[in-house]
Formats: sequence, structure tokens, C-alpha cells
Amino acid sequence: MTVSKIAFVAANSAPAQKAYRKLAAKYDHVPPAEADVIVALGGDGHMLETLHAWLDRDIPIYGMNRGTVGFLMNEYREASLVKRLGSAEQVELRPLEMTVQDIHGNSTVSVAINEISLLRQTRQAAKIRIKIDRKIRMPELICDGVLVATPAGSTAYNLSAHGPIIPLDANLLALTPISAFRPRRWRGALLPATVSIALEVLEPRKRPVSAVGDYTEVRDVKRVTVRVSSDKSFSLLFDPEHNLEDRILNEQFTP
Repeated sequence: MTVSKIAFVAANSAPAQKAYRKLAAKYDHVPPAEADVIVALGGDGHMLETLHAWLDRDIPIYGMNRGTVGFLMNEYREASLVKRLGSAEQVELRPLEMTVQDIHGNSTVSVAINEISLLRQTRQAAKIRIKIDRKIRMPELICDGVLVATPAGSTAYNLSAHGPIIPLDANLLALTPISAFRPRRWRGALLPATVSIALEVLEPRKRPVSAVGDYTEVRDVKRVTVRVSSDKSFSLLFDPEHNLEDRILNEQFTP
């Protein structure tokens, strides 16, 4: 891609702020609203914040790791940044959209990059009914929670909950239980990315549940509908030698 206007955004951490000062002094840069590409300095959390902030603009974002894990980030190097941006591979992904109804009659719509999770709020286990395209697939799941993950998010919370890693081009979603009690042996499902998933909370007042999608949390949930967004997308840039697809594949061979 051709890059003429670069914007730098950085997390509040000391390593990210130090990198920002060095890069801003080394390269011409503009405010994010005027840029062709945004360079995000920080960790995966900062990348998610940046993606949300500029989701409606659909501007490519290139991350450099100044955080901890940095799964969505490239290696931090100060030299040859314009050349790296020009040769970077672009990955376009769609976020999840959740529509939440709570027990008070309120409705909330939000998007999430990695996953949408339902989590029990108290000591009581959650009871959740699962519908796929309006058909009941599981009448009652007793659990600590359940999540829906995108391929890009399948190596995050989904993986720690023993969900499957999904290749980027698989066009699938992971539906993964969190500490399932009944049915005890259910390990989740892989679903086409075209489906609508309805998660209905049974006994929502006795067994309260919250719904979390990135930075949005709704408590006392009654029902959550999850689907891949049809009108929103985001673009990530990766160095060719270590792109996102390779990272997701490598995670399957990590001991």
C-alpha cells in the first residue's frame, strides 16, 4: 500500500510513550483523522481501543508491540517504518455485534473485536438456553458462562476456556462454554459465521448474568443475540514474515 500520511497513537505506559516520542521525532506525522494509516504503540489492549476508536473510518492500523503479549502487534523497530508499512499485508476482519435485553426492559447494541461473553454475576451458576437461527440447540447449559469468539479472537479468552483455535479464512465462530457443569462433557461448537446466536438466560433474577463485549458490559441480562456485523469492518496491517494467519497457526503448535 502507498503511505503518505502516518498517525501515531500510544498507550499510557512508559514504554509506549517513549516509543511515541522517538517515532514522532523521526517521521512526519499527522492527526489520526487526517492519516492514511495509524500506527498503534502498546499491547493488544491498546490495539483494541484503537480499533474501536476508528472503526467507523475503516482506516488501516499497524501495531508495534510496546506491551506484554502483543498478539495483534508487529515487532517494534524504529528504522524503515515507511518501507515496512508499504510492504505490510492487510487483513480485513468483521467484528461481532451483540444486542442485549436486560430484565429491566433496556436494550443495548455494541460491537466486539475478539469475543462476546456471558458471565455469572454471583455464586449461583448460570443457566443458559442456546438457539442457533431461532432453533433450540441446547435447552439448558449450566455453567459459569459462555462465549462467542471470532477467528482473530479465538486465541484469546476462547483459548484459555479450552475453545478451538480457528484459522482466519475458516469463516467460522467458536461457541465455547466456560466451566460447564451440565452437560459436563460439552466442549462447545464451531458455527458458520452467517448464523444468528441467541443466548437466553434462564432464571435471570435468581441467577444473574452479565454480557461483556470488549469495553461494553451489561448486567442482569435476559437475552443476548450475537451475529457477525454486516456493515462494519476493520483492517490490520502485518509484516509479511509474521502475519496474523501465521500467528494463529503457530498457536496450535505451542506447547
